[in-house]
Amino acid sequence: MKILFISDVYFPRVNGVSTSIETFRHHLRELGHTVHLIAPDYGSASDDESEITRVPARRIPFDPEDRLMSYGWVIAQADTLRAEHYDIVHIQTPFVAHYLGVRLSRQLGIPCVETYHTFFEEYLHHYVPLVPRAVTRFLAKRFSRHQGNSLDGMVVPSHPMLQVLKAYGINTLTDVIPTGMEAARFVPGDRPGFRGEHAIAPERPMLLFVGRVAHEKNIEFLLKAVDAVRHAVADVLLVIAGEGPALESLRHEARRLGLGAHTLFIGYLDRHRALNSCYRAADVFVFASRTETQGLVLLEAMAQGVPVVSTAELGTRDVLREGLGVHIAQEEVADFSAKVIRLLDDGALRETLGASGREYAHGWSASRLALRMLAFYQQVLAARGLREERMAPVAAETRPQPR
Repeated sequence: MKILFISDVYFPRVNGVSTSIETFRHHLRELGHTVHLIAPDYGSASDDESEITRVPARRIPFDPEDRLMSYGWVIAQADTLRAEHYDIVHIQTPFVAHYLGVRLSRQLGIPCVETYHTFFEEYLHHYVPLVPRAVTRFLAKRFSRHQGNSLDGMVVPSHPMLQVLKAYGINTLTDVIPTGMEAARFVPGDRPGFRGEHAIAPERPMLLFVGRVAHEKNIEFLLKAVDAVRHAVADVLLVIAGEGPALESLRHEARRLGLGAHTLFIGYLDRHRALNSCYRAADVFVFASRTETQGLVLLEAMAQGVPVVSTAELGTRDVLREGLGVHIAQEEVADFSAKVIRLLDDGALRETLGASGREYAHGWSASRLALRMLAFYQQVLAARGLREERMAPVAAETRPQPR
């Protein structure tokens, strides 16, 4: 099968969407299929640029990490793309990529599916704060419904997210297919090396957050939890690995809470070299996002044998099972911090919980989930063919007859 991915983001821009694309590309290609990706040009390359077309793109003023692809430039390549004889278009993001994907699928005469990676209803208001939240929620629902119903199929990373989309009125053919774990995520990281590189004492209690440093990730809550933890664990340190639009405000909040000596912002890490060591260096991984459609970083932490304390909201409810690598907490400082303190105080419990999480993460096989994606493509292609068969007699009946 020949598959055309289109996305508004990809490496070197680091986020969960980029990781998902890379994972499915790798495993679909291993299964013998061709996957061609259209993505923005960031001015620097990813580790593997094979079968990638980089599109001229410009910066977005309110979100300098991202790029806006040139719609016209891609449409001008339609004849070249047609010659490739793709079987299906798979859109990964809802911005320029969505409208490009829908148009190209029509021009190429092939079906179009999209993965719904982002929960806009609880996301959009952070970036347009002058607009009332009720208005942004209404617009996000309407936007998602319109886009979803313009597709031949929709992939959703979790069952809770699917229920949200059904409530919006999306009636497109759908399937729940999360992103799986690659074998590389289980390669043990270098705990002493990472701590030495970042001047973290070998025995210092270390908490870790990995992800985009953005308002919707609820990192401010984690800072409040650390503020409570330090009264019981005086030298606790929260390491925040990532970058994003909330970075400066979170640094300010950490200083306001007197957490300057208890927080360390280290930016993005190379996924293929430093990230495993960062996870392995931690004693507890902490997470409290309300907007995850899946929450892949939770599984990445578990793959390194690191116990997790997390809230279970939206997509993370599909990922988290109490006692299997995680203590699930309420979004309350007292409950969350108590669970963190318990783990920091009990090395045997950390070891047991971490081992169960590592075993649990093995069940999220990336190759198995790539096979499920292929099966969904086949289902969409079959439904498209059946629909065209049904429409053919109607088209014949309505065709003008010669006199």
